Amino acid sequence: MHGPFQFDIHQPPLEIWVTFSFQVDHCATVVWHELCFKSSLGTMSILCGVPLVECVYCLACARWAWKRCIYTAGHESETWGLATVEEFEPVPRLCRYILAVYEDNVRNPLFAPPGGYGINPDWLILKKTYEDTQGRAPPYILYLDHDHADIVLAIRGLNLAKESDYAVLLDNSLGKRKFDGGYVHNGLLKAAGWVMDAECELLNEVVEKYPNYSLTFTGHSLGSGVAAMLSMVVVQNQDKLGHVERKRVRCYAIAPARCMSLNLAVRYADVINSVVLQDDFLPRTATPLEDIFESLFCLPCLLCLRCMKDTCIPEEKMRKDPRRLYAPGRLYHIVERKPFRMGRFPPVVRTAVPVDGRFEHIVLSCNATSDHAIVWIEKEARRALDLMKENDNTMEIPARQIMQRQETLTRHSEEHKAALRRATILDVPHAYPLPSEYGTFNEESTRRSHSRPESSFGSTNKITVDETWDEMIEHLFDKNEHGHIVLKK
Repeated sequence: MHGPFQFDIHQPPLEIWVTFSFQVDHCATVVWHELCFKSSLGTMSILCGVPLVECVYCLACARWAWKRCIYTAGHESETWGLATVEEFEPVPRLCRYILAVYEDNVRNPLFAPPGGYGINPDWLILKKTYEDTQGRAPPYILYLDHDHADIVLAIRGLNLAKESDYAVLLDNSLGKRKFDGGYVHNGLLKAAGWVMDAECELLNEVVEKYPNYSLTFTGHSLGSGVAAMLSMVVVQNQDKLGHVERKRVRCYAIAPARCMSLNLAVRYADVINSVVLQDDFLPRTATPLEDIFESLFCLPCLLCLRCMKDTCIPEEKMRKDPRRLYAPGRLYHIVERKPFRMGRFPPVVRTAVPVDGRFEHIVLSCNATSDHAIVWIEKEARRALDLMKENDNTMEIPARQIMQRQETLTRHSEEHKAALRRATILDVPHAYPLPSEYGTFNEESTRRSHSRPESSFGSTNKITVDETWDEMIEHLFDKNEHGHIVLKK
């Protein structure tokens, strides 16, 4: 017999079987060795390529680490303009008002900063605690500042010992709440609605009694998000507060949370102003607030992971997501440290209404959490304001000062319009120009109509006086035939 199996047919059957089995085993062994040899060649070729892959990976990691380590907060605002004394003057004062909310008794303060809170206890209209708010909103005060012709509602920041504050933060998910053509944080908007329900009549009375006073909402951290939501709701429903003009309403969000989509952040830049100290982590991380505070005791690890993730996502893709939340309004960035230099330098305040590069990346810094403290922000804002005043020529005649004021108003108006145009060019979802003139810094704005203005997506429903603010927001939606919630046409 010929072939791979050879044996004599005249042999006894047993011998034939033994010979056949031996030859089968021999062929299988040969085939196995050939396969192993070829496999080892392939494995060796793969293993030879592993060092090359490792080198590329290490170089990529080293490049990323180098770029992140040399990336400082000053890079974000290096092209911004410098803030003026007139526009930044309220910030240190409002920080002290926020700190006053932490006191049990303003007449006998226990934790007053140097120089005190600057509050006249006789002008304090009301003070609400956690017992008063029932955990629906952080504590706040309403203060009538006659010295600066201002009605101030100041809201404190997060209390780590209060579960109710965490409940406000956890009441949200990506794209859960839509407002005025954009997206906002649901829990913060509900807290703002509760505050307006509770104080609507009082605010209406005070605003009508002092028609020349501005209405200012301010807060820190958690309170900054509630204050930003309050200002937007008031602007959208001016008739609820005595037809208050848009130019009279303003908000200063200190160390703000990312609480509104990019189109809202740009469109409300005439009303909302955000103040950020150097490397503060909260305005920069797009991580949901609930994830941040659930991981509070491992916050550095969370920030590093988020930093790595954001580095791999193109900024164009971030802007195209209409649900992504951002720090609200016009940004004021206090810069006091420089890369590769020790210590603090004289603080400089830069301001702009950015669209791209709007605090998109976390700064890997040992000060990322300490820069979030309201005490440090108040101290550095006061230092920055004192330096600005020193640099100003106080001997100039009043006419020149008026001219500078008008130049500031013009610059702010042009920056806001340029930001709106930039948002349109970058195809930011739902970004479109405002129907009214510039608000907070525009003294030439005309009084708006006494009727409630039409919302940005065409809702013309009238809200009755007995309805709550939360119910008013729900009126902006309808259910289709499938039971899904959709915007009203």
